[in-house]
Amino acid sequence: MLLPFIFLILLAGGAVLAAQSSINGRLGAKTGVIESAWLTFIMGAVLTFLLMFFFEPAHEATLFSVPKWQLTGALFGVVYMLAIVFAVPRVGTAAATVAVISGQLLMSLLIDHFGWLDNTVRPLDGSRYLAMVLLIGAIGLIYLSHQQRHRRMVNQPG
Repeated sequence: MLLPFIFLILLAGGAVLAAQSSINGRLGAKTGVIESAWLTFIMGAVLTFLLMFFFEPAHEATLFSVPKWQLTGALFGVVYMLAIVFAVPRVGTAAATVAVISGQLLMSLLIDHFGWLDNTVRPLDGSRYLAMVLLIGAIGLIYLSHQQRHRRMVNQPG
């Protein structure tokens, strides 16, 4: 019965990411994209250091002994943070979140299908292809909604 608990944790994590995107987007619009991202990483570094120091059990490998390509994952967090802080004030939290989630899902399907990054191969099937089509449709609908809203605001008098 651990599986439902794990999905609840993931759902909460997704909700927190949407809130973080909105908050950091507003902060970035006022203080700058890099400053907002910097604050997130400093706070994250302090919190994760404390969690690691007090609660993380010993593991067989360390950051110094794992294959070096595995350390590049840390750089992707920087790309995500800068992209979201830049995008949210311009397109809104929903559009930015849908685009990010769609990018995550599309890339995860490719990673699974090809077994990239030392993962187990999980081939694409009909339901996964349908998921990709629906994701692209969701991005398209959000984009159209954003464009229509922008046109209405531009065409409003005064």
